[in-house]
Amino acid sequence: MSDNVVGADDPAYEAKVLMISVAARMAGMHPQTLRQYDRLGLVQPGRAAGGGRRYSVRDVVLLREVQRLSQDDGINLAGVKRIIGLERLLEQAQLRVARLEAELDAAYRRIAELEAVARFPGSDLVPTSRTSTALVVWRPRRNPER
Repeated sequence: MSDNVVGADDPAYEAKVLMISVAARMAGMHPQTLRQYDRLGLVQPGRAAGGGRRYSVRDVVLLREVQRLSQDDGINLAGVKRIIGLERLLEQAQLRVARLEAELDAAYRRIAELEAVARFPGSDLVPTSRTSTALVVWRPRRNPER
């Protein structure tokens, strides 16, 4: 892989800097196709100050995927839009799961730290000051309607 290739983890991957003619050439499409995909909501480019569309490397990858799904797999553009939407939802869910797993790991580490310094390991993390010897008597309520 060459040094000038932008990877998905590179901030430049998301930067909306490519003019429509450049993005169309990179995706192997006509610029009018990109305009149509924008109108359909398949790929949402950014906008320059003058209103011109600006695409990112990520957008170009998505354009190629739209083309592959529609031409190679025979999926209509409405189906492609649905697939893209579901893939975005999946990506968001995966990111959320990863964040929650990291939080859970941190909580488990914190519990282990607290148990390590506790006077009585394995006991409750919140110590009680004294034990109660109170006796509680339970009596069922009488139903006044009977």
